[in-house]
Amino acid sequence: MTDAEEQPLELILARNLISIISLGAMLVDIEGAIVFYNDAAAEVLGARFEETGRIPQGAWRAEIGPFDLQGRRLPTDNLPVTIALRDARPGYGRFYIRSANASLIPIEAAALPLIGSAGHHGALVVFWPLDADRAWPLEDRGG
Repeated sequence: MTDAEEQPLELILARNLISIISLGAMLVDIEGAIVFYNDAAAEVLGARFEETGRIPQGAWRAEIGPFDLQGRRLPTDNLPVTIALRDARPGYGRFYIRSANASLIPIEAAALPLIGSAGHHGALVVFWPLDADRAWPLEDRGG
């Protein structure tokens, strides 16, 4: 899906919503690819969506994460986005992501499934950095 005209209405409407919010947010299609992210997410990723375009699941998992404190990728089974895509229900988690300058930052993330009359189309993911005083040794929590 490269053009907005090819995307389901639910993804188009969700894109309009996340374009105006101040939290980092991204849209993931049913295949797990990032099909859009907003300016707040671009600050973390180091590039605007217009520069990167669609990012396949394997590419964003390797670059962005999520990771544990040692920089090891976390298993996908219990990630918020996996829960939203696989189970069509909201997911929530705390873990590290890699910022544009390659540092690991602790975040909280929530993913909501995007379901319309034609079925399940993907997920909307929002995330926010944790303050240092709210962070904990996330590597002990498993994401």
